[in-house]
Amino acid sequence: MAGCRRLELAEALALGPGWRHACHALLYAPDKGLLFGRIPLRYVVLMQMRFDGRLGFPGGFVDAQDGSLEDGLNRELREELSEAAAALRVERTDYRSSHAASGQHVVAHFYAKRLTPEQLAAVEAGAPSAKDHGLEVLGLVRVPLYTLRDGVGGLPAFLENSFIGAAREQLLEALQDLGLLESRSLQGLKISARH
Repeated sequence: MAGCRRLELAEALALGPGWRHACHALLYAPDKGLLFGRIPLRYVVLMQMRFDGRLGFPGGFVDAQDGSLEDGLNRELREELSEAAAALRVERTDYRSSHAASGQHVVAHFYAKRLTPEQLAAVEAGAPSAKDHGLEVLGLVRVPLYTLRDGVGGLPAFLENSFIGAAREQLLEALQDLGLLESRSLQGLKISARH
């Protein structure tokens, strides 16, 4: 991840008061649906279109009054996704990684939370009524976890969008580590993940 260095969580938390902490979460759920009756969807992965026109994950900066990183993340999820997010509390066990942005004194903490299809549907239905909808968040986006026959449509085309910070790399790493893509799909993405 260009301009970022990976940190262990304990190291990130010990950086001191001159550093700000931001937390974001990849939310996903199994999906038995078929696109066009033949392309298995397997999972739904949510991202959001941000106010700046870039794709990212729900979340944001942890405030001083938040008791922990997870408390701050869950507050941000409620603000960006509505009260439906309160039912899916993200915990320390959902933690994946931390990266420090060089020169910015910001540490980005990344989480992944598996939801039930019903929880995910509630989040999607409630998002338009969230406090930050239409302001910080322009809408939710489902990541296409397939590649069409042309080899471009689907995930390869999605990855050509503009992403905030390390969100693109976090997405690809999580898709691989969580087994959300078939291994043959990942092979073709390894090259594009580096550009």
